[in-house]
Amino acid sequence: MVNGGRGRAHLCGVQTAWSQKPRAEDAVAEIAAAIDGARVAQLLVFFSPSYGAAAVSAALAHRFPGVGVAGCTSSGEISPAGGLDRGLVVVAFPREGFRVVSAVLTGIERLDVEAAVASVRDLRMRLDRGGEGCAQRFAISLIDGLTLAEERVTSAVAFGLDAIPLVGGSAGDALTDANTALIHDGQVHHGAAILLIVGTDHPIEVFKTDNLEPRAVKFVVTQTDAGNRTVRELNAEPAAAEYARALGLQPEMLTPTVFAANPLAVRVGGDYFCRSIHRLNPDGSLSFLCAIDEGVVLTLAGRKDLVATTHDELARLDSALGGLDLVIGFDCVLRRLDAELHQVRHRLSDLYRRYNVIGFETRGEQYRAIHLNQTFTGIAIGAAPRA
Repeated sequence: MVNGGRGRAHLCGVQTAWSQKPRAEDAVAEIAAAIDGARVAQLLVFFSPSYGAAAVSAALAHRFPGVGVAGCTSSGEISPAGGLDRGLVVVAFPREGFRVVSAVLTGIERLDVEAAVASVRDLRMRLDRGGEGCAQRFAISLIDGLTLAEERVTSAVAFGLDAIPLVGGSAGDALTDANTALIHDGQVHHGAAILLIVGTDHPIEVFKTDNLEPRAVKFVVTQTDAGNRTVRELNAEPAAAEYARALGLQPEMLTPTVFAANPLAVRVGGDYFCRSIHRLNPDGSLSFLCAIDEGVVLTLAGRKDLVATTHDELARLDSALGGLDLVIGFDCVLRRLDAELHQVRHRLSDLYRRYNVIGFETRGEQYRAIHLNQTFTGIAIGAAPRA
């Protein structure tokens, strides 16, 4: 069901809306016109940093008084109408059929793990006090990735959540490493994380998918600057030179598209998790989007068909949930670069439209207790309440 071409009311009761108006005030006004605000309890918002976080936060507070707001900047937005390069997308959770609680963790560069775990447990208790029903639960994390603290935050949050599954993404920007922000109930935050816990009676499933194809080439991390996620040596050789040699390239030929097409992965519990290279540094070291410790074995990965692997996972979820009503997704911006390089971005966008995906392109993704890259994670929601 489409309201005015810019909004959609889903069978589960969630409403979604999107805008590409150039000014924050106008974009939020278009969102407000597409949503029945009287039914809304909580907004989840992803937006281009070009709008300005303060302007978006103020406009949402004006248009949706008394409604909870949580959101972050993005490297690109995903709407039920397709991908947006510069826009604003909103997931509006209803007052009926869902319960949502949220909190902000500040100062995550020096995270007090014990306090963070206690805050998460308090949030769980707040949800429990909401009453009967809403037995299905999931959590969403939004983290300022410029802090390089996602691993600590994700580990602490997952511990505090106990059995509640977690998915999420790191706030994005235009790949400038300078302009990320989070918003929460009228306030703008930097160096922080937002956690939402959602309860519902609708069938749900958290998921992750990637298009990694592990190869035989291995690298042992032999020297790092772990605090800055920088690898100086692989196999006791300068990191960029050793990585480039394995690809048959010279170090100066390494670009973001090369990194996106040839990611590295670490094996955890029989599964591979991507550890993407962020940039080549002048001293020949490599900066990553995830923490890398000395002694870790990294596997060079090729790519399987991006569209086919994503389709297979969405089709599986559609079957498992008896029909996909909505997918809130966190898609690595490096997957977009991969799709553009292989000229399949339009096909990926068509697939997301088909399965009602809304979300944003991230600097990194969270899945349960793990922070990873070059992955599509999210929460899939079925239409019919669980019997």
